[in-house]
Amino acid sequence: MRAHVVVLGAGFGGLELTTMLSEALGESADLVLIDRADTFVFGFSKLDVMFGRKLPDAVRLPYADIVKPGVRFVRAEVRAIDPAARHVETDAGAFDAEVLVVALGADYDVAATPGLAPGGHEFYTLAGAAALHDALLRFEGGPAVVGVCGRSFKCPPAPSEAALLLHDFLAARNRRDASTIALVMPFGTPVPPSPDTSMALLAAFAERGIAFVKDTLVRSVDGARGVVALSDGRELPCALFLGIPVHRVPQVVVESGLAANPTDWVPVDRATLATRFPGVYAIGDVNGVGTPKAGVFAEGAARVVASAILAARRGGPAPGRYLGKGSCYVEFGHDEVGRVDVDFLSGPKPTGTLTTPSRALFEEKKRFRSSRATRWFGTPAGA
Repeated sequence: MRAHVVVLGAGFGGLELTTMLSEALGESADLVLIDRADTFVFGFSKLDVMFGRKLPDAVRLPYADIVKPGVRFVRAEVRAIDPAARHVETDAGAFDAEVLVVALGADYDVAATPGLAPGGHEFYTLAGAAALHDALLRFEGGPAVVGVCGRSFKCPPAPSEAALLLHDFLAARNRRDASTIALVMPFGTPVPPSPDTSMALLAAFAERGIAFVKDTLVRSVDGARGVVALSDGRELPCALFLGIPVHRVPQVVVESGLAANPTDWVPVDRATLATRFPGVYAIGDVNGVGTPKAGVFAEGAARVVASAILAARRGGPAPGRYLGKGSCYVEFGHDEVGRVDVDFLSGPKPTGTLTTPSRALFEEKKRFRSSRATRWFGTPAGA
């Protein structure tokens, strides 16, 4: 019998899962990959767009380019999920699965932060990053704030990267002396699992005159008064707000019963990524396994689930447990990139080790991007 797997979401997790199963099973697989978008964009490419290093069209990878044995991509909005029956309703029809993998990621709730939409900018969507680039070109100076609006968010180093790259952008246009930059984060250090990375970032902030405002969140944006209000009661002057919006569980996942509410990520077995429903897994940003919301962890989870599906089909031993390990690249500006290798689930507490920022790691990050584009889409173009 053909392996019938339905994957909801074509991010790092969905792409790696279908690629692995296609490689192993070929035409004996019946893999349906569903996403509401028509193109994939690496999360870190939005920084490239925001700061004018690439145009939006240059970072899009069309899902139509996926040509793999046994894989069918369907562009559709998921309308309902019945995890008990492994049944999915979409605006392109209904799908039933032998194995259902939910990889729908996290949605952005811009409206959860009063004033963000009219008075600030988010850069976690491609459209938002492009609009922010236009705003940066018009920005003549004043207080700029990079601020996190919710405690759980994708790519924990991204706010720090945005602040450092903003410094470079303004300096290159002779506007840095007329500006201040503050970074608001809900943590005591920029990257809590890795003291070395946090120390390096704090040193970079100090060198560039970037204020690190710790242990608080941006609760609202008042464009008319030119301030942002923080969760600890303070206000910061703000002429330009670069926001990381509140993240939430997709509503269709909440309505399915896989998640209790919009702020409780889907509970899964930490070793297998299995949900409480037989034959249903949740990988990537949508789950609450305890790793950061970043593509590298979704990719690692996809490999564990794909191995489990193959083991069950072939009667082999179960794969090893999900370890929550991954490497994240961190932009330090000046075309230098660091790499932090983190381990969230193997030991008693998360750990992280920094490889010193360098131009060589800047090039390594580019190769990482190209390798994934080639593996998933067959071409590095646009990566």
